Amino acid sequence: MTDSTTGADPSPTTALRIDVFSLFPGLVDQFCAQSLLGKARTGGVLDLRCHDIRDEATDVHRTVDDAPYGGGAGMVMKAGPIFASVEAVDPPRPLLLMSPGGRRFDQSMAAELSELADTTGGFSLLCGRYEGIDERLIQQEVDEEWSLGDYVISGGELAAMVCIDAMTRLLPGALGHDDSAQQDSFSEGLLDYPHYTRPEDYRGVRVPQVLMNGNHRDIDTWREQQALGRTWQRRPDLLEAISLDARQQGLLDEFIAEFERTRKR
Repeated sequence: MTDSTTGADPSPTTALRIDVFSLFPGLVDQFCAQSLLGKARTGGVLDLRCHDIRDEATDVHRTVDDAPYGGGAGMVMKAGPIFASVEAVDPPRPLLLMSPGGRRFDQSMAAELSELADTTGGFSLLCGRYEGIDERLIQQEVDEEWSLGDYVISGGELAAMVCIDAMTRLLPGALGHDDSAQQDSFSEGLLDYPHYTRPEDYRGVRVPQVLMNGNHRDIDTWREQQALGRTWQRRPDLLEAISLDARQQGLLDEFIAEFERTRKR
């Protein structure tokens, strides 16, 4: 059984454990050894274990797929090696299958995963390949199916990496500043506000004056209004899913009025 980790062993009392079952565990392990995820692993925030399903194949060729009953193109992942891999590890639950037919992943689901550290201790991800996985394995072992969206990719590894990255950002201690995750897009159902850094003037475009005056109440109000306005411009569907209070609606109305005035100039 391949069990790949990076860095020092994290404390089981603080680290959220994720077990990933894949035919290409190195893809996930290498990606999650870099940047934020790598720091979370070495810092004892994330305990990621990647398992090679082929290790549980019973023949010399390490066969994990076969032709589908009923005919058709492609191959199907066999139930046996996956059953054996999961049973050998006894991973934390739920076991989530990354599948195009699953529940569409979003920020609220990332938050669900991050909270499992205090309940189940973690969760597990199963990465499909080929035309799919033998349905008997899904019915008996998989707790839920999750999807990135309405499109098909070569395998579940990429989807698993997206889920792990989005979830890890929400774990206490993963980011340099814990408030950063709360300010990300979608954390409050809205897109993020625009950001600026030095220089103050770049190619004739200056940083908004409100960000320069040091009045944090004004800055917070401006940022909230910009988040509302950007969401109205780019993702109005998100606004339909949330209820704005009178103050927020007023900020949005001001943004829209200014936008219309600017467009007419």
